[in-house]
Amino acid sequence: MSDVDAEQLALDGLAPRRRRKRAPAAKTPAAKHPIARVVLDVQATHLGQTFDYYVEERHSEAALPGVMVRVRFGGQRVYGIIWERADASDTPASSLRYIERVVTDRAIVPKSMRDDVTAIADAFGGTRANILRLAVPPRVAYVEREQWERPRTGRGVETRRRMYAGAEQESYAALQRLYGNIGLLREAFSKRGFQAFVFDPLPGAGHWCRCVAWMVAAAAAQGRPVVLVLPTMREIEDMAHALKAMGMRPFARTESASGSYDGDFTVLNAQMPPAERYRAYLAISLGRVSCVLGTRSAMYAPVEGNALFLVLDDVCYQDADGMMPYANARGVLRLRAKSHNGVFVAMGNARSVQSQWETDASYAKDTQVGGFSTPIHALPAATKESSPWVRWLNRDELTRLADPTIGARVPHTAVRVLSKALEGGPVLLSIPQDGITEALTCSQCHRQARCARCTGPLERLHDGTVRCTWCGIATVQWSCPSCHNERMRVVRVGAAGTAQELSRLFRGVPIVLSTPSQPRGIVPEITFAPRLVIATPGAEPRVRGAGVAEREYRAVAILDAWTSLYAFGIDAGVDTLTAWMRAVALCAPRTRGGQALLIGETDPALAKSLMLWNSPLLARTELSERAQTALPPVFAAACVWGRRDAVKTALDRIGALGEGDFASIETSEGRMPSVLGPVPIPQPRTIDSRELEGTADRVKAVVRVPQSRRAELAIRLRAASARHVASRESGELRFQLDPKERI
Repeated sequence: MSDVDAEQLALDGLAPRRRRKRAPAAKTPAAKHPIARVVLDVQATHLGQTFDYYVEERHSEAALPGVMVRVRFGGQRVYGIIWERADASDTPASSLRYIERVVTDRAIVPKSMRDDVTAIADAFGGTRANILRLAVPPRVAYVEREQWERPRTGRGVETRRRMYAGAEQESYAALQRLYGNIGLLREAFSKRGFQAFVFDPLPGAGHWCRCVAWMVAAAAAQGRPVVLVLPTMREIEDMAHALKAMGMRPFARTESASGSYDGDFTVLNAQMPPAERYRAYLAISLGRVSCVLGTRSAMYAPVEGNALFLVLDDVCYQDADGMMPYANARGVLRLRAKSHNGVFVAMGNARSVQSQWETDASYAKDTQVGGFSTPIHALPAATKESSPWVRWLNRDELTRLADPTIGARVPHTAVRVLSKALEGGPVLLSIPQDGITEALTCSQCHRQARCARCTGPLERLHDGTVRCTWCGIATVQWSCPSCHNERMRVVRVGAAGTAQELSRLFRGVPIVLSTPSQPRGIVPEITFAPRLVIATPGAEPRVRGAGVAEREYRAVAILDAWTSLYAFGIDAGVDTLTAWMRAVALCAPRTRGGQALLIGETDPALAKSLMLWNSPLLARTELSERAQTALPPVFAAACVWGRRDAVKTALDRIGALGEGDFASIETSEGRMPSVLGPVPIPQPRTIDSRELEGTADRVKAVVRVPQSRRAELAIRLRAASARHVASRESGELRFQLDPKERI
C-alpha cells in the first residue's frame, strides 16, 4: 500500500469528525454612507487617526456616529467609536473590513463631545483615543437599558426653570451688595457668545458655595447646563449640600414603580463604582440632569449647548490628568466653553498667575486654552467687613509688642489671642505638612538652619552631632546668616509634635488632629465647642452648628510661615497663599471678633496679600517676574522627559535645537534659547530591575515658545512622539503642555 493510500484506523464511533468549511456569508455595504470612520481604543500615538470600515446594510440604521462598535484591527478585536459616516474611502476597497458588531444601541459620544475631544487632543498634543479613554467610563450594559428604556419622571423643565429663577434673584440681591461688577456675569448668562471670568470670592465659611450656587441657578434658569470641577470630594460634598439647600435634587433612584432615576445634579468622579459612573455619564449625555460636579474627570462631562464651565482653585496639582496627554482642567474647560459659546469661570481662594495673565489686557493673548477674562472682585468695604483681622507676628511685630518669646514657634502674643478665642468656640491651627518629626531652626530669628556648604537642611543625630541631610557633612560652629545667632532650636513641625507642644500651652483644652497621616485621618467636621484643631492644608474640619456664627472658627493661626521661604516650584508662592486663604476663610469675620495670625517670617508680598485679602497683589508680582524670565504664562511651555537620547532627538525634530525655528525666543531681556535643561530626574516609582537599562539617564527639558505658536508646538510634539513610537526607537519619551512644575 502506497503512502498516499495510508489511513489511520479507528474504532467504530471514534473516528474524527470531518468539519465542512462554510463559505462566508456575503456582506452587502450600506446603500447610504457605507464607510464608517472609527476611532479605535488603541493608545499608540502613531495610530491616532481614524480607520475606515465598511458598514453592512443590516447595521446601517444602528451604526450611527457616536455609537460603540467592535472591529478587527490587525490580529485582534478592538472597540471603537464611530466618528462619522462617509460615502467613500481613500483606503483600497480590497483592504477594507466590515464592522463586526454594533455594541451600543445609541450614541454614547454626542456630536458636540466628539468635536470637543478633537479640539482637546489637538490642544494638548494627544490623540482622540487618549481623551476617550479618560472621558468615557467603562460600559455597563444593564445601565444602558435602564437609562434608555425607562421614562424620566419628576418636575418638568418649566417648573425647574421657575424654581431656579426664584433662587437666582434672591441670591443675586445679596451678592450685588458685595461685588461691584457681578452684573456683568449675570448678563453673560442671558446672552449668546463666549465670555470668560475670573472670580475672587470673599472669605467666610461656605461663601464660595453660595456664589457657585447662584451661578448654577442663573445658568439653569436660562436653560444652560453646568459643569463644576472642584479640587477634592470634600468640596463636592459642600457644593452638593448648597445645591440641595437651593432646592435641587441629586440624581438618584425614584420611589416610582418603574424604579427609574431622576434628579437635577449628579456627581461624576473616576473613583465612583463602574455602574454609578456610567449611569451618571449617560444621564448627562441624555440631558436628564442639568448640572454635573466632580473632580478633574468631570471636565469631560458630555454636556450640550452653551453651558457654564467652572473650575475652583485652578492652581491645584490634582487638576492635570495622570495619563497622556496630561490635559489640565482649566485649559480643557475654557476650550470647551469657547467651542460651546458658553461661559467660563475660574474661581480660587487665591488668584493664579494664569488668571492674572488673562485679566491683564497688556499680557493676555487669544490661544486655544487662554485669552482675556473679566475679573470679578469684591468691593473694598465688603472685603474689610467679611474678612477677619489678620495679624502678621514676625520678628519686627513681636519686637514692637515687646514680646519676650521672640523666636518661639507659638509666641506669648499668639497664646493670649488664641486663649481668648477659645472662650467662644473652636480654634484652627494650620501646619504646612505632617509626617516630619522635627527640624532645626535659629533660636533667635526662627529661620531654618541650613548647611553653609550646600544650603541643605540640618538635622541633629542621636549622639548630639549636627549634619546636613543633603551632603552629609558635619556642622560645627554654626551661626545664623541672618542674625548671626549661634544657637539652634529643635522645632517639631508634625501634627503629633505640634499637639505635644500646645498641650503644655493650653492645658485642659481638647485637641483634634486632622491630617491624612494621622490614625483618624481627615476629620470631616466638628461640633461648635472650645477645642484646638491642628490640620494640614485641605484637611480642615468643617464646623457644624445651629446658625451662621456657629459654623466658623473663632480664630485661625498659620504656624511655621517660615517654611514658605524654602518651598520649591514655580507656583510655590501662589500655592502657599491658596492654602493660607483656604484656612483663614473658615474664620469668623472681624465684625464677630474673628482673628487670624500669621506666625513666622515669610515673603512680605505673601503676608500683605493675606492681610488685605487681595491675592491679585501676589499674582501681579509673580506675573511681572515671569515676564522678565520668559516663563509661563507669558510664554507657552512644554515639558519633555524620558531617556536623554530620546529627549534630545525629539527636541531636534521639533526645531528646538541648533538652527531650528523654535531654538530661540525674543524676550524683554533680549533673545535667549528656548530650551531650559535638560536636567536629570529620578527613576519612576514603579521602576523594576528589568527596566533599569531602558530608563537609565532620565532627563527633563522645557521648551518655551510665544503663546501665538502654542498650537504649533503641540502638533510638532505629537508628531515627534508618533515617529518615536512608530520607528520603535528605544527609550522613554513623554511630554506635557502647560505643566505646573517646570524644572
